[in-house]
Amino acid sequence: MVICVLVLIAGVMASGCLGSRTPPVTRPTVPAILVDYSRTGGIAGIQDRLVIFDNGVAVVSGRTVNQEIELNRTDIDRIILLFDQGHFSMLGGNYSGRPGSADLIKYTISYRNTTVSAEDTAIPPALQPVIDELNRVISMSAARGVAAQSSKNIFY
Repeated sequence: MVICVLVLIAGVMASGCLGSRTPPVTRPTVPAILVDYSRTGGIAGIQDRLVIFDNGVAVVSGRTVNQEIELNRTDIDRIILLFDQGHFSMLGGNYSGRPGSADLIKYTISYRNTTVSAEDTAIPPALQPVIDELNRVISMSAARGVAAQSSKNIFY
């Protein structure tokens, strides 16, 4: 009888160890860079950078702002459409202003393994809507940063 009880207890204990398996842990995929954009120079000495990831997260850094924002799917789709409409991959790599030009802003944009640099007076017409949209995102983030800072100051 004691042996039967011991065998029964050992069987119950062993069956607890044979329970269901723990499901494998899935690791989230690392987002890829969709757009890397910088604008530098000009009379004000601009130094802004915008990095947009394929998951909609964007990082904006510059003299007056350094923050992370989230773009919605509509914004991402609009940006992709502008690159496609401008045939970005077909553009040349460098569009320089006239020699001796002063206070020009230089724009450098990387998108899908293509990098294009252009200065104010030499921006190809197909690239201008892309630059305008990326500048809008930077301005939008700066406005959000000012609003966030203003709401913090209310309590002081």
